[in-house]
Formats: sequence, structure tokens, C-alpha cells
Amino acid sequence: MSDRPPPGIAAPARWLEPVTFAAVWDRSVERDPGALFLRYAPPGGTFAEWSYGDFDRGVDAVAARLRAAGVRPGRAVHMALANGPAFVAVWLAAARLGAVMVPSDPFGRAPELAGHISRTNPAVGLCAADRAEEYRLALAKATESEPALATDAIAVDEHAPDLDGLTGEVGRSAAAPRRADSGVRDTAAVMFTSGTTGRPKGVAVTQANYAFCGKVMAERAGFDADSRLLVVLPLFHGNAQYYSFAAAVWCGAAVVLAPRFSASGFCAEAAAGEATAASLFAAPLRMILARGAAGPKLRLSHCWYAQNVSDEQYGQLAELFGCRPRQLWGMTETLPAPLTNPAADPVPSSMGQQTPGCLVDIQDAAGRSVPDGEVGELVVGGERGVTLFAGYLDDPATTEASFRGGWLLTGDRARRDAADHYYFDGRRGEVLKVAGENVSAVAVEAVLAAHPGVLEAAVVGRPDPIRDEVPVGFVVARDPARPPSPAELLAWCEARLGKAAVPRRLTLLDELPRTSVGKIRKFLLSARASAGS
Repeated sequence: MSDRPPPGIAAPARWLEPVTFAAVWDRSVERDPGALFLRYAPPGGTFAEWSYGDFDRGVDAVAARLRAAGVRPGRAVHMALANGPAFVAVWLAAARLGAVMVPSDPFGRAPELAGHISRTNPAVGLCAADRAEEYRLALAKATESEPALATDAIAVDEHAPDLDGLTGEVGRSAAAPRRADSGVRDTAAVMFTSGTTGRPKGVAVTQANYAFCGKVMAERAGFDADSRLLVVLPLFHGNAQYYSFAAAVWCGAAVVLAPRFSASGFCAEAAAGEATAASLFAAPLRMILARGAAGPKLRLSHCWYAQNVSDEQYGQLAELFGCRPRQLWGMTETLPAPLTNPAADPVPSSMGQQTPGCLVDIQDAAGRSVPDGEVGELVVGGERGVTLFAGYLDDPATTEASFRGGWLLTGDRARRDAADHYYFDGRRGEVLKVAGENVSAVAVEAVLAAHPGVLEAAVVGRPDPIRDEVPVGFVVARDPARPPSPAELLAWCEARLGKAAVPRRLTLLDELPRTSVGKIRKFLLSARASAGS
């Protein structure tokens, strides 16, 4: 096995020099204020650019506006903003003030937004002007459950090529507020999980967490001040924050920010922004191949991706991007991706190897490390509030239950080979018990996805009075006009899977239900399978 210390031991000392994220930003500004920080092309408009120094002055003005609205160290700032300069400026301003950023899906409905607002009691909330009515409804609902809530709302043009509308006259005329003496363990954000399995949890992320994440991911990717990171995934999600923005700020790199992901426009955006790196999920990658591969061939030096793609798709992506994409694995709670493929000889089917500075292991139900090749639960070690998340918002019981002997229990099953590569075997709930036999839903999905007529597939368990549960599959056709028949797909599975693993039912869908960043909402498919539809 690799250099895994005993349970509860933190990462190597050279990685543990806690610093605030606000200080990391200040360092990059001071190092080269004229260096490009942000390039943004609003929908239907011309692009705008900011240097680190120019954007820092904007951050000061935004911080003054937030302070005038009652934001103080430790108070929350809620955001329902899409990708744009406004989101970035509010995030950095909140960090400077020692406040807590609470980002939500900008297109979330009032009940979801109200839940985030009532649970964090923000001093101010920001939303897009064209969605202000839905946001006001969310504030009203939040006040119903928390009568003492007093949250001011600021509606802005989230795609404006400047920050004038965000700063307002107050921000432009007020003196920059004094930088807060934030502690490294002070909460910098509350990130609500994507809800793929049920009610979202509020993940508390500290100032040190963002700094550590930026350092680890920048160094593992090989970023430097000349890198240009294309960001197309939503900023309210951890992937864009952790693997792109925090990494860029750590090393003084530039960010090429897109307002939203476009499969057909991805290659053109990357080429126009002279991007050298990107980070995506498997689903957007498949969309690019299906609708965007006719664009210009790129010369990326690096691309992260999460979740598996087929060998054929991987080869097409490598040719299109000009580099071999590197799969990674991480969670909102782990901050950096604890598993990443190396730059030399990445293994497309592997989640990666242990990322330098992170700790991973595979353990059985008793907390013992399992031998290479054996499936167990993937666990992550580290120090809470520095190299791992600080805890769940107002839920110490769930926080403690998520750890065992100092290790974070991820709920993901995996195996490790002799070369220290890790391979995903599904979530705990994705190992089905079919008449006493273990069936991996991930393995069945891989067989279905290998059919030439299938774009992607998802498999869940359906209760069965005789077999306890049976696998049920949902499939999206590669060509919707000529989809494979369920009978054809079942025959394909029967020739490649054991009897217990063959799906008892297959349903063709136009698309799989997903979160805003492409994760499959399997609990919705499970409900549909149980209902027999």
C-alpha cells in the first residue's frame, strides 16, 4: 500500500500551513496586479476583462455595499446568481469581510431558496433582476418559518460587463472597509449538497479549506500564472469553486468564465478565450461529443472530468481537446479531489490515485483496510476545518456519524489495484441484494452504456417480493430517432451479465433526471421504478 498513515493522522506537515482564502487572494493581487484575472463574455455581448488589481478594486466597492447592508464577520450573504462577474465579486468581498457566502441554484424555486435562507439567516440576499419576483417569494416563505428573519434583497444584472450596478452609489463612494482579521477556521461558505439522494445538507467550508483546496488542485494540475482555466459549470457548485477558481487564485492564473454550459459552443468559447484547461462532468462531455465536436480542435494542456466515459468517447475527447483528460473523484465535503489521475499515463476507467496532500483508504464495515482488489467503502482522512469540511450546518449528530476513527465515510464503494489506482463500484445503496447475491448497479450501467445504440444508462433497485430487490434500467438512446428496443438491450445484457444482474425492466427516456451539474437524481428513478412506470 502507499504512504497511508494510521487513522486519524492528518496530512503531511508540509501541506498543513493554514492560511485564509482572503489572504491567498490578496497575495495574488500584490504579486502581479496587472495580470489577467477574469475574462467574461455575457450572453449576446462582447467580452470584458479584468486584471487582478482592477477586480480587487471592484471587490472593495462590493464589500462596502455589503457592509452598508449589514454584513459583518460571521453573517451570511445569500446568492442566487448565475455565472458572471457579480458572483465572483460577492464571493471575494464576503471572504474579505469575514462573512459567509451561501450560494444557491440561481434557477431554484422559492421553496428551495427559502430553505437555504431560513437555515442561514443572511444579512442580505442577491438575485438576478429578472428573477426578483421568485426571490421575494422565497424571502416571504423563509420569514414564515423564521419570523425574526430580516434579510435585505439586492437585485442585480448578473451578466453586466461591469460591477457598477452591484456596487451602487454606496459602494462607489464609501471607503473600502477594513479587511477582517478572519481566522483560518472561520466559516467562509455554506454549500448545500446537490440533493441526489434526498434533503440537502449544509456543508460548512472554512477560509483554510478554500486555500488548501486551491493549493492542492493547482499543484496537481500543474497550473501556474500563465494558465487560463475555462469555467462553464455553475459557480454555486463545488466543482467550479474548488477545482477551477480556488486553484486559479492560488497560483495567480486567469479564469475564462462562461455564463452557462453550451455543448455546441464549448469549443468556440475555449478557443476564443485561449483556454489551457477545463473541468467537466461525464454528461457534459458526452453532450460536447454529440453536439459540439464540429467546433475547432483545441490545444488544452489539461482537463479534469468526473464520472466515467466509455473508451471510445475518451479517445474522441483526447483528439478534440489536444490532451488526455484526467478523471478525478471528490465530494463537497472533501474540498480537493482526494483521487486524481496523474498527468503521465492517466487511466480513463479509474477514479485516480491518491492526490498528494490527501489521505484515502478502502475499509470494511469494521474500519479495517481491505486488501488490494477487494471492494470496500472509500474513506478520506484529514483535519476538519483545514483539509476536510468543518461539519454540517447545525447538525453535529450527522457530522459525527459521518466519521469513524478520524476517517470521513463517503458512502462510495471502490477497489484499489496494485498500482494504487482506485475504481468506483457504486454508492452503498447501489449494491443491490438480488436473492442474496450482490449486484453492482454501476457494473450493469457499464454494460448497458457499452451498447452502440446507448448514450447513457442508469440502474436502480426495485423491491421484489421473492428476490428482495431486482435491477431496473433507464436508458437514453444515442439516436432518439432510432432507439434500440428493450428486447435488444435485454439480450445484450443476458450475453454479458450473470442472471441476477440482468435488468428485469428497461425504460427508454429522452434524458435522465439530473441536478444542475449533471449528477443523476437516482432517488427519482427509484421512485419511478417502485411505482412500476
